[in-house]
Amino acid sequence: MDPSSMFSLAGKVVVVTGGTGVLGDAFVDAIAAAGASVAIIARNEALGQEKVAQLAQRGSNALFVAADVLAQPQLEAARDRILQAYGRIDGLVNAAGGNLPEGVLAPADDVFSLNIEGMKRALDLNLWGAVIPTQVFGPALAAAGNGTVVNISSVSAKRALSRVLGYSMGKAALDCYTKWMAVEMAARYGDSLRINSLTPGFFLTRQNHHLLRQEDGSWTDRAQAILRQTPFRRFGQPSELLGALLWLLSDASAFVTGADIAVDGGFSIHSGV
Repeated sequence: MDPSSMFSLAGKVVVVTGGTGVLGDAFVDAIAAAGASVAIIARNEALGQEKVAQLAQRGSNALFVAADVLAQPQLEAARDRILQAYGRIDGLVNAAGGNLPEGVLAPADDVFSLNIEGMKRALDLNLWGAVIPTQVFGPALAAAGNGTVVNISSVSAKRALSRVLGYSMGKAALDCYTKWMAVEMAARYGDSLRINSLTPGFFLTRQNHHLLRQEDGSWTDRAQAILRQTPFRRFGQPSELLGALLWLLSDASAFVTGADIAVDGGFSIHSGV
């Protein structure tokens, strides 16, 4: 394999769910810059079409399809449209997910009065929101001959983080699914179909700014606790996830499946001592 081209995605078609989110948006940009055609799946039509227009101005080929990752018929329609447009699908990035307010246990809440329905909704989004798209797009990925799935996990699946119980349970289950599915895919498709996961650490984004910054710009108590647990003593930038993502999508990782790649500044391996 030519080292100069092993990370290229030229000629590939990659689907990104949650492609209008903060991390999803960065993923879409990187995948397009690496030469792939990108199919963006999300619920926000306006943001999706705006992104397609931005990529077109840069000379990249992109398509937006509105769909909910928990609605299988919508995903099947999206798959058919993507196949009609491009004829193939080589990669799937399950970037849809995230925390839901109803899946959070606030410090003053009774631990034995959990919002069970809220926890279920958070778990469903972060687990089934990746499992269902993989079910729908899997046959097309297998048909491509070198298909790859990248799930987005979380450090909350590895260490107990306060408050975010529903989200954490969903991501922990997703880790189990990634490993299980890697073995089952290999048993049926050999090395022509792979699945791995990417675990981001803590990133300062628009969504969590109010949780991490005080009004005067100083860190909140939660932010300080995160930084103490992170050996690099800083938050990550979305751009710092892109190298690992492109590696997992490219032929450079052809012998990698069932792996979980942490991009977290050492958070998940630090004992705190």
